[in-house]
Amino acid sequence: MRPLVLLFTFIRFLSSTAFRMMYPFLPVFRDGLGVSVPVLTQAIGARSLFAGLLGPFFASLSDSRGRRQGMLVGIVLFLAGSVSVVIWPTFNGLILAMMLTILGKVTFDPSIQAFIGDRVPYEQRSKILTLTELSWSGAYIFGIPMVGWAIARAGWVAPFPLLGALVLVSAIFLLKMLPRDPAIEREPNATRKNFQRILSSRTAIMALIFIGFIALANEIINLTFGLWMEASFGLQLAALGGAAAILGISELGGEGLVALITDRLGKRRAILMGVLANSLAVALLPLTSNSITFALAALFLFYFSFEFTIVSSIPLMTEVMPSARATMMAGFFSTASLGRAAASWFTPDLYAAGFSLAIVAVIAANLISLIFLMQLDVRQ
Repeated sequence: MRPLVLLFTFIRFLSSTAFRMMYPFLPVFRDGLGVSVPVLTQAIGARSLFAGLLGPFFASLSDSRGRRQGMLVGIVLFLAGSVSVVIWPTFNGLILAMMLTILGKVTFDPSIQAFIGDRVPYEQRSKILTLTELSWSGAYIFGIPMVGWAIARAGWVAPFPLLGALVLVSAIFLLKMLPRDPAIEREPNATRKNFQRILSSRTAIMALIFIGFIALANEIINLTFGLWMEASFGLQLAALGGAAAILGISELGGEGLVALITDRLGKRRAILMGVLANSLAVALLPLTSNSITFALAALFLFYFSFEFTIVSSIPLMTEVMPSARATMMAGFFSTASLGRAAASWFTPDLYAAGFSLAIVAVIAANLISLIFLMQLDVRQ
């Protein structure tokens, strides 16, 4: 199991790098394509909406066709995205690449989580799933510098074939190591029935609403902290560069803490602690506007606690609907994407009315999420 988990983690590291590289390298893509930053940010928002709407339908293949087939479909979609922008190095080609690679990611990730959920006892699941989640922080710490190296040598298109080639090589090893799917009795309209199981389950609905509010709260800060730091400290690169540096480190710390304590504490209790710590961190932000050091410390706690919360949630969610595990996990990620998309619609106006109002909205969304968390009828 361990070699497979390491391979899962490496492939997720590559797909997470493809997802996250758009943010720090927006100016590079802007200059290479000759479009404005607002146009690019709108394309990135459309990517999240696309993933939220279509992701569950592709990820549900893992429930109806088997975990192995779900993973392979995800890899093929990612490779298609990587190739498309090489063949068509234009803005439309970039949009197609973003759509296909994110669709590959939201198909592959739930498939491996369902695979692990099938084979690892619930009481030990947090540790194994956390190993695969290290790919997210690893993408920021190691993947983004690799992308920068590729762009410096061959231009803005270079990361796509590089990441695609690494995924292709990894997929060859995965095919050799991954066990065949057990025979699945193909029932008519299996995908529709899996969605019906989710939508008819009160616990599943509560779980999806919970993650939607958590993601919405996090995205409000994602979209405003850079503007707030620039306004508070009258600078750009120094503070924003420091914030970017702590992001990956804080996420790595949050993931590591999940592996250490979440199974022992119980998933729900760990999530509760994470949400409360996240609310405390965001409440401290306005009080740190006179000190870059304290501001970065508050941001560190905010992203640390969010990552701890979200990664602790994943093993809990794998137990919400075992009969449609991959479909449930796809719904988990899709609802998070829709929560982020929703935040992007009103956050600019919210910030314009005052950063403190944005803080109140984050805390309110966090507390609402806890109401739904407490409704989950799932093992602790």
